Amino acid sequence: MKTMNSNKILKAAVAVVFGTCVLASRAQSEVNLQPAIANLPHITKTKSGHVGDPINFGLVGTREEIVAAMSAAGWFPADPVTLKTSLKITGSVVLRRAYLDAPVSALFYQGHIQDMAFEKPEGKSAAHRHHVRLWRVLDSGNEGRPVWLGSDTFDKSVGLSHVNGKITHHISADIDVEREALANDLVNSRRLLSTYFVKGTDPIKDARNGGGDHYHSDGLIHFAVIALGANLQTAAPMQLGGN
Repeated sequence: MKTMNSNKILKAAVAVVFGTCVLASRAQSEVNLQPAIANLPHITKTKSGHVGDPINFGLVGTREEIVAAMSAAGWFPADPVTLKTSLKITGSVVLRRAYLDAPVSALFYQGHIQDMAFEKPEGKSAAHRHHVRLWRVLDSGNEGRPVWLGSDTFDKSVGLSHVNGKITHHISADIDVEREALANDLVNSRRLLSTYFVKGTDPIKDARNGGGDHYHSDGLIHFAVIALGANLQTAAPMQLGGN
């Protein structure tokens, strides 16, 4: 019995060591796929300087290619925040009317407001929607093309902020599910050359965003490389980095 238990312990130890080596190797390969972003922050900030939503998505391509690919994926560019659009989104939520390109609030990355924002409505109003904010962080990344980092979340409801009591959207806690939904939409658009993961942060068991909403994540950033000109592709995108 002692020998059997010792063998089990030895096998378990070997498995742990092997798993640790595999994870370390994977993390290293992920970093190397877009090395210039390795030391960039992986969290956004609110206007008041509080921690916002995390960075969990990346795109490679020009602004025009991103707009074309997101459109093909069924996502709409968000309207700017103005008095008119603010009243319109309020009417959408209260009256349960569609607003496909409703505005999103401002978040900041390295001191800059989002360069672009896209959304995909779910249901009859802007109360529930998928949305991603994007910041251009590199003029030329690993592929020699512009690199964008994004924060992709799902608005599950409208209510009062847990921080300042103002009316806001509340996000779903599982941001990895939302990240993969956007990736799948882009894959189905057939405008991608490849996809891969880059290590962002260590796994996040429980954190709160600027509105006080809980979220959790594996800490990875899912990248999608858009085809030149966002042209329709006949082949499925390559999945790089062993993912």
